[in-house]
Amino acid sequence: MFKSLAAKSRIVELPRTLSITHSTSPHHHLHHHHHRFTTLTSSTLTFTLITPRHTFHNHTIIRSLNTTTTTKMPFETKSTIRSFGGKLFKLSHDSSTTTTPMAVNLYLPPAALNTSSPSKVPLLIYLSGLTCTPENCSEKGFFQHRASQLGLAILYPDTSPRGLSLPGETESWDFGAGAGFYVNAAREPWSSGYKMEEYVTSELPSLLLSDPEYAKYIDGSKISITGHSMGGHGALTLYLKNKGKYRSVSAFAPICNPSNCPWGEKAFKGYLGDDRKEWAKNDATELIKTDAWKGEQDAKILVDVGTGDNFYKQGQLLPENFEKAVEEAGVKGVKVRYQEGYDHSYYFMASFADEHVDFAAKHLGLL
Repeated sequence: MFKSLAAKSRIVELPRTLSITHSTSPHHHLHHHHHRFTTLTSSTLTFTLITPRHTFHNHTIIRSLNTTTTTKMPFETKSTIRSFGGKLFKLSHDSSTTTTPMAVNLYLPPAALNTSSPSKVPLLIYLSGLTCTPENCSEKGFFQHRASQLGLAILYPDTSPRGLSLPGETESWDFGAGAGFYVNAAREPWSSGYKMEEYVTSELPSLLLSDPEYAKYIDGSKISITGHSMGGHGALTLYLKNKGKYRSVSAFAPICNPSNCPWGEKAFKGYLGDDRKEWAKNDATELIKTDAWKGEQDAKILVDVGTGDNFYKQGQLLPENFEKAVEEAGVKGVKVRYQEGYDHSYYFMASFADEHVDFAAKHLGLL
């Protein structure tokens, strides 16, 4: 019915979300069809819009538009692995906070994936330690074992941006890549992307809870946080800085007083500068003494430290300083346990992973 006509085409790219291919045929004259037909195609459906006619020089013109709209999902699923009846999803996404691609792993338990009666499940965020990636704990920490039984999802973020190519970024294992310390860096050049506090507390959960594929599984009103070593420091500080955001916090061998240990002093000076008042804002031992927590009667904090941990013996962890601050602030609901003979490794973590999952589950309403 219609003649085939050459058309001008142009591609319009909208940042990060949409790409639109738009073809027009402005010279196609019809006298008997008084509408414009627009075909829209997405990854899930195709439909046609009929809009009022356009007139040009007393002729009716139909403008034929072929528009392909592709919506980019926040997360790209790299692989899916069966684990304890649930699934571990290895994901990646572009981060506006770190300005880099970020890897993240997500474990969904059987309760979330049950096709006959699926339900949204609470979320436990696990923060890894120095040099680690999302792979370490998801492969060796054994959190999925108990989480699968209780119906708890687990989110494993990365420990820093990757690929910023900053001077000195990869020169040492305890600063830069793999060592973001879950702070928002204030010093250049780190302030351009090393904003792991903002990433973990804001951007990442917001993306997850708005993702068309994964949001349907997660109850965003029920989130707890945990971590190991540097990640234990991150879990404690983010919990203490955001009272009410998380239902509970637990930590394995955390860096409890980074302002007074070599790891923390190096990181804080590099990321935050020389002002120790800024350091205190990112130090669990200092935060527990603030007005927000003084006299708290139900803090919901669990800490485990192995007595055979060389980093504990070297004064990198300083849980005794944290305990003293808790006592001085009159805070209740904090349990610090010393596990005889255990070291700093994933053998230690795996040995007590079920107990930490149970601790989170209790405060998330699963036990």
